[in-house]
Amino acid sequence: MSATDTFIPRLPLGDWVDVFVTWLIATFKPFFAVVKDVLLTCYDALASVLQGPPFVVVALVLAALAFFAKGWRLAVTTLVGFVVIASVDQWDNAMATLALVLVASVIALAIGIPLGIWAARNDKVSRVVRPVLDFMQTMPGFVYLIPMVMIFLTGAVPGIVATVVFALAPGVRFTELGIRQVDSEVVEAGHAFGSTPGRILRQIQLPLAMPTIMAGVNQVIMLSLSMVVLAGLVGAGGLGGDVVAALQRINISLGFEAGLSVVILAVFLDRVTAALSTRSPVAKALAATAV
Repeated sequence: MSATDTFIPRLPLGDWVDVFVTWLIATFKPFFAVVKDVLLTCYDALASVLQGPPFVVVALVLAALAFFAKGWRLAVTTLVGFVVIASVDQWDNAMATLALVLVASVIALAIGIPLGIWAARNDKVSRVVRPVLDFMQTMPGFVYLIPMVMIFLTGAVPGIVATVVFALAPGVRFTELGIRQVDSEVVEAGHAFGSTPGRILRQIQLPLAMPTIMAGVNQVIMLSLSMVVLAGLVGAGGLGGDVVAALQRINISLGFEAGLSVVILAVFLDRVTAALSTRSPVAKALAATAV
């Protein structure tokens, strides 16, 4: 018995959370079933698009995207990386992981960007959202998987939902930061010309904040990729499934091949999203002004 046992009674916080999650599952079971069906349909459709065509077709399309984003060097690097993935028989797993990342990232951004806009325009919302985001960012990723498995069982869906929760915070923070950093004099000029708040948001604040928002998009995608690998523990499949299998079997070769494929995907997604943020007209104008 520790010294604290004598003076401080145990707080059954974990039991309260367990009761709450059990109540949540029982009360909203039909809603969770609908969410599971929708997410599974989106994931299966995207995975089919990426895995269905021949490897060469998908690799060339993604290399073309890299060329549009940053030029021929990134395109060649992307193509070589994807050839390496295919050569170690990880292409289908890589495309399944990419589908998981894209679905989770789109959902996280669809929630995070509007929430960040709201927080930037309302200080009370910002004060409420900030500690919640701090909690979400500091909680270990494994913890999110536990209630998701209880709600959605195993498979891709609990991995997607846990990934959304884990990756949501940067989308909110960077969006709020970008809008708050817009020069107040520019916003006041918009008001002086009679622009509505919605028009100021669409035509002034969002375009000027776009480089910062795109940095948030980049971080959301990177966090999604890292969490999707952990989601292999709950049967999400893809490269995460092979990483977990390699750990369980102490299979160094499988672990290295799956891990290398994750790195190649991460480099591709990171470089493309970072390059797209610099291609916007606003970003170019700001860079020219700085020079």
